[in-house]
Amino acid sequence: MSERPWLRRPSALSRQALLLYTVLIVYGSWYPFSGWRSLGLAPFAYLFDPLPQYLTAFDVVTNVLGYMPFGALVVLAVYPRWRGTLAVALAFVLGGLLSGTMEAVQTYLPTRVASNLDLAANTLGALLGAAMMSPATGALLDRGLLRRLRLVWFERGHAVLACLVAAWPFATMYPAPRLFGLGNWPRALWLRFDAASHDALLAWTPAAWHVGTWPAAVAAWLPDDGWEALITTLNLFAALALASLPMRRHAPRVRLLLLFVLMTLVVKVGATFLQSQSGLAFNWATRGALLGLAGGTLAALVALPLRRRLRAVLAGAALALALVFVNLLPVNPYFDVVLADWRQGRYLHFNGLAHWLAWVWPYAALVWLAFAVERAWLKRRAQPA
Repeated sequence: MSERPWLRRPSALSRQALLLYTVLIVYGSWYPFSGWRSLGLAPFAYLFDPLPQYLTAFDVVTNVLGYMPFGALVVLAVYPRWRGTLAVALAFVLGGLLSGTMEAVQTYLPTRVASNLDLAANTLGALLGAAMMSPATGALLDRGLLRRLRLVWFERGHAVLACLVAAWPFATMYPAPRLFGLGNWPRALWLRFDAASHDALLAWTPAAWHVGTWPAAVAAWLPDDGWEALITTLNLFAALALASLPMRRHAPRVRLLLLFVLMTLVVKVGATFLQSQSGLAFNWATRGALLGLAGGTLAALVALPLRRRLRAVLAGAALALALVFVNLLPVNPYFDVVLADWRQGRYLHFNGLAHWLAWVWPYAALVWLAFAVERAWLKRRAQPA
């Protein structure tokens, strides 16, 4: 009997997730990408070094766990061409090659130390992740409950959007002046310039465009709790609206969106607890933030009956408006206390990655929306009159 056409198909989402996770490994391994120097050592000399004198179970376990998703994603990405033992062996080899390259390059980074123990732990993690995923690959991608739910609840062809939405909870981990106030790198870049540079840049613009007096004027429109509620509402609504786009109408969309909000809060609380020196897991939960959580969730649920195209437009408008406010409003003085409580030196690559995600996520979402609009326009134009 021939196989049904929807069986034995490669998973585009798995391949894109593997690419994204590989980029994250590279980022975490080479952060902060500065201070490159040569000590006269060969890049692979670390392979023959004695084991480190000071070992911690935390470091070993972290390195193993860090590469387990990589091994699992390799098995999913190469299915159905490679299956079983062959897929596990491929994940083991690729994990070793990736980790070996990362460690070799760390030879030239002053803040990192190339370690053969890290290589062994990373390779073991890739092997374990692949071995655990291999028996479940067919059930997950071909005939399992998750596969059936994905086909019944979600439209096909939204792998990029799925990765983007999945990254949003992690983009909210790093402290922001206002909850979910992502994308403030233009403001950070502007503040890096000195006063003379500001004057030189503003001299090229009309006087009415000068932004020096805008923050105070705009901030006076609402109390700070009001601004935090508005920014939280706009960003949460945009994230939930994007998450709802690939959902079919008969899917349990309300429960899925509420689960997404819950997952975001769990990630936020967990990251704050780990990184806060005072151990406060809810120092971000101000009155404005809680009002924004309720407002953004309610707005997304109210917008669910709208057409998918209109929800996408509203998500883009909410993101754009939130970016204007995030980069224009003055920083809440309380934020300095929150940032000082955040362990900047702990998990340095984790902090850098979280900060980077917080900076770029809204712009990546707007780029995806722009491409979606272009695809829809081209498709409509190609239709016969």
